[in-house]
Amino acid sequence: MKISHQDKKNLLIEALSYIQRFRNQIIVIKYGGAAMIEEALRTSFAQDIVLLQSLGMRPVIVHGGERMVIPSMDDRLDNHEW
Repeated sequence: MKISHQDKKNLLIEALSYIQRFRNQIIVIKYGGAAMIEEALRTSFAQDIVLLQSLGMRPVIVHGGERMVIPSMDDRLDNHEW
């Protein structure tokens, strides 16, 4: 799909207001699901975080991988002596 120059211009103008609004702000981002499993999505996620940082935002990543965390917690709780 080819994007016209006018559409690119409009997209950048719209993005600029968000970039200015969130500059120097902490941005909380949940990281989980397919983004943690699929290599292409992991790479894309990392690139997006670098982009946010380069635009002056301060991303904080929160682990959202319940499928990974809950079994690990269950194992630890089952093997713990109370």
